[in-house]
Amino acid sequence: MPDSPPRHIVAASALIRNHKGEIALVKTERRGWELPGGQIELGETLPDGLQREIFEECGIEVELGRLMHVRSNLSASIVIFLFQATYVSGELRPSDETPEVRWADSETALRLVTHPALHRNLRALLRDDAQVRYDAYQNRPFVLVDTRAI
Repeated sequence: MPDSPPRHIVAASALIRNHKGEIALVKTERRGWELPGGQIELGETLPDGLQREIFEECGIEVELGRLMHVRSNLSASIVIFLFQATYVSGELRPSDETPEVRWADSETALRLVTHPALHRNLRALLRDDAQVRYDAYQNRPFVLVDTRAI
């Protein structure tokens, strides 16, 4: 059998804050509450794909800021880029993919986001030490394999 090239799914999400400093959250069936985002399609840039995903999942327009975190989900071969973002316009609304959406203060967001990898990531994003962080992890059970500033 010939060797096949490595394949990874590329995804992106954003820590979106509104003018009150609240964070946009979406609820999915598989992971519960999380930051908006999703898979980048072939031919899309990270920013374009992320803005599309945010609009599809919760109906708002955002201005993307800096890259804050990169995560590698080794169990699913997914690399996720996390950006800072600022709310620009639109009203939060649910979608088929995200039946619930909401704004939450930081403390509430940390309480709602319970998936181990996503909770750890949100906690790091809220600390925002201005360094881009990298985490590699496996799921079921959650095991952190590598973490570092990059």
